[in-house]
Amino acid sequence: MATGRTHRPATRSRGIPEATVARLPLYLRALTALSERSVPTVSSEELAAAAGVNSAKLRKDFSYLGSYGTRGVGYDVEYLVYQISRELGLTQDWPVVIVGIGNLGAALANYGGFASRGFRVAALIDADPAMAGKPVAGIAVQHTDELEHIIESNGVSIGVIATPAGAAQQVCERLVAAGVTSILNFAPTVLTVPDGVDVRKVDLSIELQILAFHEQRKAGEEVGPDGGGAAAAARAAAAVADDRKGPDGDMPAVMPA
Repeated sequence: MATGRTHRPATRSRGIPEATVARLPLYLRALTALSERSVPTVSSEELAAAAGVNSAKLRKDFSYLGSYGTRGVGYDVEYLVYQISRELGLTQDWPVVIVGIGNLGAALANYGGFASRGFRVAALIDADPAMAGKPVAGIAVQHTDELEHIIESNGVSIGVIATPAGAAQQVCERLVAAGVTSILNFAPTVLTVPDGVDVRKVDLSIELQILAFHEQRKAGEEVGPDGGGAAAAARAAAAVADDRKGPDGDMPAVMPA
């Protein structure tokens, strides 16, 4: 099986728009559920509804894959699973390292969805010497002193950062210097990386704040402009934000590390 360091996904070279790439995992998840139920074909309308997009957008996205379906029949589920998996690089083996084995890092290590989607957790790394050698999800945690050796020996090109914010940039720089070219960042900070390195950021506190905004708007609509509902929701959202601040006023990690 091919490894991540020598093969890259073909999406960019084939000119697939980033917005389409971002939707491919949604289609794959819906298609995988259909495949598990032994559904042979699916219409664009049915698949679009399952993925949460409109059918015109889905058909446009699939045209980039060269897949147009069959009128009156729809799309072949198994073939689409293969096509999308190939475009996303999931037919290869992608060794991944997770740096920062606190509560969040341990939860990620225990997540069973990585292996089924082509990602192999090659190593767990933490700066705490007391963590070294401790098994998490059946993998012994290794100290950050071994980071460069681990990346080289395992051919790692994808790193996951689950450290506190203050340590994330330094960890990022070490990962990049060692050859990592894609980073999934769970630390609540913006990482600076050189050209050629891709970063995807996941910040649960930001997502919660966006939901608080929508809840505030809905409360205002329900109570009316003079009913005080929006103001009350705004105060509640502000209180939630204050609770998330650390002792110095900065946002803490997504989960305690």
